[in-house]
Amino acid sequence: MSLKISENVRALGQQAQGELGEQFARIDAVAEENTQKVLAAFQKHRVAEAYFAGTTGYGYDDLGRDQLDAIFADLFGTEDALVRIGFVNGTHAISCALFGALRPGETLVSAVGAPYDTLQGVIGITDKGPGSLRQYGIQYKQVDVGPDDRPDVAGIAAAVQDPTVSAVLIQRSRGYATRASLSVDEIGALCQVIRQANPKASILVDNCYGEFVETKEPTQVGADLVVGSLIKNPGGGLAPTGGYIAGRKDLVEAASMRLTTPGIGRECGASLGNNRLLYQGLFLAPHTVAQALKTAVFGARIMELLGYQADPSSSDIRHDIIQMIRFGEPEGLKKFCRGIQKGAPVDSYVVPEPWDMPGYDCPVIMAAGAFIQGSSIELSADAPMREPYTLYLQGGLTYESGKAGILLAVEELLNGG
Repeated sequence: MSLKISENVRALGQQAQGELGEQFARIDAVAEENTQKVLAAFQKHRVAEAYFAGTTGYGYDDLGRDQLDAIFADLFGTEDALVRIGFVNGTHAISCALFGALRPGETLVSAVGAPYDTLQGVIGITDKGPGSLRQYGIQYKQVDVGPDDRPDVAGIAAAVQDPTVSAVLIQRSRGYATRASLSVDEIGALCQVIRQANPKASILVDNCYGEFVETKEPTQVGADLVVGSLIKNPGGGLAPTGGYIAGRKDLVEAASMRLTTPGIGRECGASLGNNRLLYQGLFLAPHTVAQALKTAVFGARIMELLGYQADPSSSDIRHDIIQMIRFGEPEGLKKFCRGIQKGAPVDSYVVPEPWDMPGYDCPVIMAAGAFIQGSSIELSADAPMREPYTLYLQGGLTYESGKAGILLAVEELLNGG
């Protein structure tokens, strides 16, 4: 039994893979260094079987949960961390961080254009329901990227000089924008600019899709807080849900009060038997991220060979796991998504169609047959159905399965119905 992939598509895949030796070696080197960091942190904190026992009810005295906080803090080079299955997604974790860092009358600045679509309702840029930052009297400024799709450094410096600015949000990944994702060094340079212009402003980084792609994280180059989802990179494909916040102790504490309630904060929140999966997922995360990166690079190269524009290109150094592919028209994009769905281990028989997803301002098509619902570290492809019809590919628990999924997508694109 084998997948139905034509010989010409298989040959195209072999050509693409044969040209990626240098990229794969670079990715493996980063994974090896990050794996040693994770292993050293586990050993430092004396991870033991007892850490995997879950708690129920209030979740008091959850040793494994609290030690995982300490391990995340070490890995991100921070004073503190909060790792909880109570975060329903990355947007929820970022929302808690923003509400913890801001007060009525203060201003939030988004430093690299509009944040990801689901955050716009949190901030109040768009009206997605009651309870936004804007409704609590928190103002918002946005510094768009320049004509070259790079951060507007002068514009950022000018915007944060406003004395009401108390928090600056930097989104590491591109989201549904066309700008390039930011490297950790680029984020560090922006942090220096912000510090010089407004030393009191807290710098928060939406770190989704970027963890373990490089050998350092934004909090190691000047950011006050990083926030992300456990069903993306740091969960290693095993975390069933959750998110994390790591950074300055006061900001982490404030976010914990928003997650639960003032006076309780991090002290409550049962782990419900999930600690083993969170620990094992974190242990596997550097390797799993490397598999996703190889999948992305392979996807970029095979689409370049077909004449499509891929960003990053197959030869670029990566800063997150997202691969953008420009289709320019809707039908080819939908065919590619259907092929990715056919390559999934779960729900491979489902045909993805655009629909009005909560939190988005236009129909979105999503191909995602995952063991964990919505897991972006598993192979998926999604796109807002609007011009210029750009698809965003991410994930791949193993390179072999990710490669197969992309070959099926190309098969559907070239030879499908």
